[in-house]
Amino acid sequence: MLPYWFLFIGFAINLFGAGGYIVDILKGKIKPNRVTFLIWPIAPLITFAAQIQQGVGIASLFSLFVAFTPFLVLIASFINKKAAWKLTKFDITCGVLSLVGLILWQVTKVGNVAIFFSILSDGLASLPTIVKAYRYPETEVAWPWLTSVVYAILALLTISDWRFASVAFPIYYLFDVFVIYLFARTKIGKKNAFLHLFKI
Repeated sequence: MLPYWFLFIGFAINLFGAGGYIVDILKGKIKPNRVTFLIWPIAPLITFAAQIQQGVGIASLFSLFVAFTPFLVLIASFINKKAAWKLTKFDITCGVLSLVGLILWQVTKVGNVAIFFSILSDGLASLPTIVKAYRYPETEVAWPWLTSVVYAILALLTISDWRFASVAFPIYYLFDVFVIYLFARTKIGKKNAFLHLFKI
């Protein structure tokens, strides 16, 4: 297990990646999906609140920190309006379903259930960006997503109490950002038109 302060090192690495991502947005090189980056600051905050309720302790800071950078990206997408990705019915549907997940959290207000629904909401919000990275990898840049992967790994390595409340969100987040990194880096979607058949 790593000392807890590796959380802050991971956050600094992630913040560096987000900075590079934002610079590319402002330059018009990449086009973030606003549905994803609108929900992404909210769901981790719900997880953070639920983790505090569950007594997770300092490991909960990961969820709090994860909520910070998407908010900055969302702001950047409004500064350079030409950089925003055009929303589709699929994007909007994922956004609506994501909000339903947030509502279900509000109804339950039970720690682990809240974490589950926040992960579900976050995952649904991720789908538009995952599909975009798969089909149009040229609208993404890979290396900032890799910094998020590193951050998630460092966060997991600082956790001593491996229970659902502590590890569920970091494990989900690691998988989520790794998939986006993989699609953006390998451009596998340009070689496989499977998702194009569904026109999403």
